[in-house]
Amino acid sequence: MVEKKSIDWKTIKADLLRDPKTAKAYGELAVEYELVRQVIAARHAQGLTQAQLAKRIGTRQSNISRFERGDYNSSLALLKRVTEGLGKKLTFAFQ
Repeated sequence: MVEKKSIDWKTIKADLLRDPKTAKAYGELAVEYELVRQVIAARHAQGLTQAQLAKRIGTRQSNISRFERGDYNSSLALLKRVTEGLGKKLTFAFQ
């Protein structure tokens, strides 16, 4: 039997980010990644499925899924509804 060696995400990410073009593209998307990460973390912390969150805010599960995958250029209105559906407040800061 062949033993499969597993590699964790942090190792894969570090390897990918060694490439300057990949690192630049990743950096340009950092805000989007962080926003999605926070939404997923808040949804999981509340034990909500994508479908349950979608129902709370009056949208379809597929919209939540696309947002979480980064396949969806979300409007500010949707972001506000998602955060309110999670009992959170959407804030912005310029640095």
